[in-house]
Amino acid sequence: MKAAEIRDRFLAFFEARSHEVRPSSGLIPGDDPTLLFTNAGMVQFKNVFLGREQPGNRRAVTAQKCVRAGGKHNDLEQVGETTRHHTFFEMLGNFSFGDYFKEDAVRFAWDFLTEELGLDPDRIFVTVHHADDEAYDLWRDAIGVPESRIFRLGDRDNFWQMADTGPCGPCSELHYDLRAPEARTPPDQATFEELGEAGIFIELWNLVFMQFDRDADGVLNPLPAPSIDTGAGLERLAAVLQETDSNYHTDLFMPLLDRVGDVVGRLYRPDAPEGLSFRVLADHARAVAFLLADGVFPSNEGRGYVLRRILRRGVRHAWLLGRREPTLAHVVERVIDTMSPAYPELEEGRDHLLRTTRAEEERFLATIEGGMTRFDELAPVGTANGSGSGLRVLPGVEVFRLYDTFGFPVDLTELMARERGYEVDVAGFEAALEDQRARSRADRAASGVGGGHEEWLDDWDIRIEGVPQQWRGWDSRASAGRVAAVRADRGIERVGLVLEENPFYAEAGGQVADQGTVEGAGWRLFVDDVRKVEGRSAVFGRLEGNIPPGEVEARAAVSGGLRHDTERHHTATHLLHAALREVLGSHVTQRGSLVSPDRLRFDFSHPQPMSAEELSQVESRVNEAIWADHPVSWEVLPRDQAMARGAMALFGEKYGEEVRVVEIPGVSLELCGGTHLRHTGEAGLFRIVREAGVASGVRRLEAVTGRQAFEFMARADAELEELGALLKVSKDNLRRRTEQLLEERRELEQLLEELRRGGGTGETVIAEALVEREGGSRLSYRAVRMPVRDADDARALGDAFRAENSAGVLVVAAEGPEEKIALFVFVTDDLVGSGIRAGDLVREIAALAGGRGGGRPHMAQGGVEDPARVQEALEAGVGILAGLSGGRVAEGAGT
Repeated sequence: MKAAEIRDRFLAFFEARSHEVRPSSGLIPGDDPTLLFTNAGMVQFKNVFLGREQPGNRRAVTAQKCVRAGGKHNDLEQVGETTRHHTFFEMLGNFSFGDYFKEDAVRFAWDFLTEELGLDPDRIFVTVHHADDEAYDLWRDAIGVPESRIFRLGDRDNFWQMADTGPCGPCSELHYDLRAPEARTPPDQATFEELGEAGIFIELWNLVFMQFDRDADGVLNPLPAPSIDTGAGLERLAAVLQETDSNYHTDLFMPLLDRVGDVVGRLYRPDAPEGLSFRVLADHARAVAFLLADGVFPSNEGRGYVLRRILRRGVRHAWLLGRREPTLAHVVERVIDTMSPAYPELEEGRDHLLRTTRAEEERFLATIEGGMTRFDELAPVGTANGSGSGLRVLPGVEVFRLYDTFGFPVDLTELMARERGYEVDVAGFEAALEDQRARSRADRAASGVGGGHEEWLDDWDIRIEGVPQQWRGWDSRASAGRVAAVRADRGIERVGLVLEENPFYAEAGGQVADQGTVEGAGWRLFVDDVRKVEGRSAVFGRLEGNIPPGEVEARAAVSGGLRHDTERHHTATHLLHAALREVLGSHVTQRGSLVSPDRLRFDFSHPQPMSAEELSQVESRVNEAIWADHPVSWEVLPRDQAMARGAMALFGEKYGEEVRVVEIPGVSLELCGGTHLRHTGEAGLFRIVREAGVASGVRRLEAVTGRQAFEFMARADAELEELGALLKVSKDNLRRRTEQLLEERRELEQLLEELRRGGGTGETVIAEALVEREGGSRLSYRAVRMPVRDADDARALGDAFRAENSAGVLVVAAEGPEEKIALFVFVTDDLVGSGIRAGDLVREIAALAGGRGGGRPHMAQGGVEDPARVQEALEAGVGILAGLSGGRVAEGAGT
């Protein structure tokens, strides 16, 4: 039976028994900071189990996509090593929210396995919690399972809890006997547990009977409405029904393993050592595809770092199979082909998934060779076990260097070290990482990033006790009321106020704080900042006059011009977000923003720079929405109701039970607490001024609206006039004149290139020599210094050398702008084939000048710290070549 049929039958079986078929939730848990990823079917129902939400239907069934890679549930290390562990898997589950309980849950599970799927009932074994007599009796009496196939186990195996406190209860697991027919004698409990650990009794389904609420003292209090939460692994069911010895040999994985074989050029052999790499690539391709489809991007923190670790483990296993090009992207494409019928988001995001996977692979491939070379130096094969000394340890500072310089995640280094019998100094790595973070924090502090008024937020003069602050800023820019608290900064003119009626917006959600004035009898505060103080907004600024003691009345006024410009940019940000998703795809999600009176900045998930055409389309869509003069409205709703309406929540934000929803009909519906226009037409005009990358997989747009957009266009027009004056043409003829100048430059560059090919490179020969190898063969060594415009000049010389010579090595000291010197080493292909690598040469030559280097076998590059020693390093290069090649410098071959 195919996996897709098992999935469909499971959903149909429970739908026929009054369960509502619910779609799989995303892999990023909604509003749950305790989880990295969705790792079980019950995650989307957590608030229902906790009593915070009421379900529409008290019975539900799902096929849930799950990831266990990072955090408490982490199967990453076992992937490929065992037959059952995966980073991504599907969990089939049925749920009861205070409806049926143990008897129906037990009956449903038994009937589905034995009648719907046709599994042999005599091969099903059951475990229950040792104190759960009710479940034991149900299995024995209601179902008819003999006592020889029912085992009572302890809390570790058969008691489930969501957290240290909250809903929990005993569980019952169904296991399937994979022994050969002649060996299927009833085992004792010890044998059953031992064979279970060995995967011979395989767990198929876990039924959790949530009947208690554990309080902070550990006391189990009965729940008023006991519930059911079950989970069955689709991959394991498929393995049993398809009678395979491994999840990897089911129809879920075999197409992926075949694709790996196509790419690497050989068949998958399960028992061969390289079979592990095939399985890792097949598994990791599924996790990569689904995580990318659900909006996770490779990065150096949080969920993005877990994805990057998975990707780089895949690159390393492809490397072990001899691949030096992107490999995982090919397997991800097969995942899309095979699984998009059940999960259409894969097909919808096909281009994004493939582009991002390939880009991340290429990024790591650029450094993996240098990292592997360094790792080989740190942990040579066969040297780990010293006499009587046990395992050797890789120093933490070197592990950090592999991480920081070559991009090796620490868990990848740990895995590689274990393969060679080494341990990793994790504590030393963490210390080196923390040192780097501390330096970064110090640099930020020295540059003035951060700050604010937090140091003033104590010792306030409370003028009104117990009166809640009223927020007026969504609907008004002015208010009148009493001053609730005053804070003077040690007698100087700068003062903070908490107002009873507050129209000032405190910086939050990317929107900057309002400015304005607060006035009373004989005093005025010029507000330039607004911050939160114990849940209230406090305004800060320069005070003129003196605030009298006691109860004081005040009038507050937000700067209307600044607020309106900010609102233009904030509403335009919502339009921009919608336009980006329309033009680039639904994978676009907000990663950060800044909304101020003079501009907007919007960070979003996207794997590559936007093209000019894409930028033009986005800008056009935003302007069309502005000119349509859509109404902008907002309302406060329960969070669940807002999400049900399709409101978009921001990545990483935490929301309360009630949320504000900002709607632009037909265009945008987002959760947002900021201030906005009443109609989109008030924005006037929208112009994108800059597009750039800020992190891997994250792009940034900067844009302006209204008067700032007009000023931007006026400046651009003035610059065109100035350029026309410089080139002595009208601005209407600038394009034609520019094309003429470019053509003249191309002609000059062509002439310069011809001069260089004719020997006019300006190079100075530092050393020329021959190295004799055993057998009489000779290698040529040539070292030169030459001025260059950039690295391409040095590479052009090296490419010409490699094309015109054999058995030769060229070392170039390239003297670039600002007197910077870089070393390049080029090795002809025949020498590369005999084991001489440019990376080895440049490392040793650069070291003589205080630098470091690395690169590919035929071309490598290094830096120079001491320019005065470059001559010495170039001259010594022939000796280094002789040592690496096992030869000697030929007599009479001077420098």
